[in-house]
Amino acid sequence: MDTQLSILIVDDVGTVRSFLNQTLMHLGIDNVREASTAAQCLSACKEKEFNIIFLDIELPDGDGKEIITQINEISPEANVVMVSAHSTVENVKEAIEKGAKGFVVKPFTPKKIAAMLKKFYPELEIV
Repeated sequence: MDTQLSILIVDDVGTVRSFLNQTLMHLGIDNVREASTAAQCLSACKEKEFNIIFLDIELPDGDGKEIITQINEISPEANVVMVSAHSTVENVKEAIEKGAKGFVVKPFTPKKIAAMLKKFYPELEIV
């Protein structure tokens, strides 16, 4: 793949992070970092520019919807994709209003993740 995407996965559940990480690796994306808290997420965003941030709504030290604003201030180029098991209309609407560019419901499939990547980067050669 010629486009080198940089992706950050933010979720307090290790199994969710590793599943998403493996999914991305299968899709040919290996530039992936992980964070398990809102604080780790924000410090990672200050260190590095990410193309896509998969952000869990419920984090131990904060509400994912609340930190979207901070992420967008630090890293306006990043596409924030909310990830949640609770896809209520309010949740989705609120996340989009706060600046999320997409929403993925858990449990997600590799196909859904690939579709989300294609949405932002249609030119991607996804394997």
